[in-house]
Amino acid sequence: MNNKPDVSVVIIFLNAEQFIEEAIESVFAQTYKNWELVLVDDGSSDSSTDIAKRYAKEFPQKIKYLEHENHKNRGMSASRNLGIKNAVGNYIALLDADDVWLPQKLEQQVAIFESHPRAGMVYGLSQYWHNWTGNGEDGEQDHIPIPNFSMNTLIEPPNLLLKSYPLGDSIAPCPSDLIFKRNVFERIGGFEESFTGDYQLYEDQAFLTKVYLNEPVYIADQCWDKYRQHPNSCVSTVNQAGQYHKVRHFFLKWLEDYFSKQGVNDQDILNAYQRSMWPYHHPILHQFSGIYRSFKDGAVHFAEQKLPPQYFQLLMSWLHITYRPAIGMVRFGSFRRLSPISEYFGFDRGAPIDRYYIEEFLADHSDDIKGRVMEIGDNRYTLMFGEQVEQSDILHVTDNNSNATIVGDLANADHIPSDTFDCLIITQTLHLIYDMRAAIKTLYRILKPGGVLLLTVPGITRISNDEWRNTWYWSLTDLSTKKLFSEIFPETNLNTQVYGNVLAATAFLQGLAVKELKKKELDYSDTHFQVIIAVRAVKP
Repeated sequence: MNNKPDVSVVIIFLNAEQFIEEAIESVFAQTYKNWELVLVDDGSSDSSTDIAKRYAKEFPQKIKYLEHENHKNRGMSASRNLGIKNAVGNYIALLDADDVWLPQKLEQQVAIFESHPRAGMVYGLSQYWHNWTGNGEDGEQDHIPIPNFSMNTLIEPPNLLLKSYPLGDSIAPCPSDLIFKRNVFERIGGFEESFTGDYQLYEDQAFLTKVYLNEPVYIADQCWDKYRQHPNSCVSTVNQAGQYHKVRHFFLKWLEDYFSKQGVNDQDILNAYQRSMWPYHHPILHQFSGIYRSFKDGAVHFAEQKLPPQYFQLLMSWLHITYRPAIGMVRFGSFRRLSPISEYFGFDRGAPIDRYYIEEFLADHSDDIKGRVMEIGDNRYTLMFGEQVEQSDILHVTDNNSNATIVGDLANADHIPSDTFDCLIITQTLHLIYDMRAAIKTLYRILKPGGVLLLTVPGITRISNDEWRNTWYWSLTDLSTKKLFSEIFPETNLNTQVYGNVLAATAFLQGLAVKELKKKELDYSDTHFQVIIAVRAVKP
């Protein structure tokens, strides 16, 4: 090869003639082109060997074909290790022969590594793909499982070990979604080759355990691959043979030995391990615990029906029970209504919930509010959070605001001089401008070099019923916000923050005030329920 590729893609395969070409073609379809492909044959006896050799012969500058000595079948871990040891890229991306990638997978994952240099591994979401059959009923089963923790962030070791299956209660990533640095593979010792036969079901979990214990991992909320569901997959064959618990027990025993060798003494990890082993140590008690759980669920349903809501919640808190009512058992209370409790975002009841998040964001970045500062509508936040403000300007779209020092529309504001402001505070404004790109270009232009934009936009929200009703064009997500701003500001100068959760979003839609929720309820962050998206952007 003339140029060393940055990414080495490793596909291992065993009798994969039905699917392997589709997997290979999904690598060629990548928008990121600086890759090599390593095809590792684990002793196939069908035509997949010929298919792989044909691709390697046709594209010798891009593809390598490897096999074990004497064409032996040595298992998935040994095959992955062989492929990676013969790869040359700084990043290793895995793709199973029965899965496919979406075109921007490598481009976006490499960009994450570049913007988060401490990350040892990156992964996102996978589509559990039934519709590959072309059968309409199978398509109805397609879904993208979402982990129950925050994404789009770097998670430090060993937190993912406690959050993710098999010690945690969140889903494990699909191997075809993983990309990691070559030196991570070398540091942790690669894949465990003792996982052979049926036990291969957990070979990826053993590898992930070692990564989670030692390396920061970035998890994105983007889907980059299709995880094919079919009856001949490793997962399906183990489950069909009734061997799942035997295989899981083998993995947990390996895990105990690994923890011992590594000197793991984190009590939270050891406790999680013991909970996972409990059904195997006490199988009879485990059966009785299932009966107890059924009894407890019935008792909880009864208590919810008979107790006043405040006493029921107190009981659940005292018993440390996270309660999810059954269908037909949800008590709507004051929320069973077709109009919100407040028509005015909660202003008539106190401070609106979205303002809590906006002000938290500005307080966190108060050091940026200095020099010459411009704010929209009034300068309340400039005065509340500003430090060393030398001049305070107020922009309003019309001339009916007597406090405004500048009148203009951000989408058409050539009269505002360039390179003027040290800080711009733009809260809940951008969604009222149809041509958001033009507005962001104006904000970029009028900032001084090194100047800071502090901006918020709505995510989950009602629409105003006041003068702004006729210009309320948009609601955004963190993904659309990042993409929009990265077209104008360099990604390295751009940070976004998401605020909200399901309770805060529900309360905000109903028009409740901040004082009606507890602080811990407001501060809990769940990126699936985005009330406010905040942006800090710096002009180079």
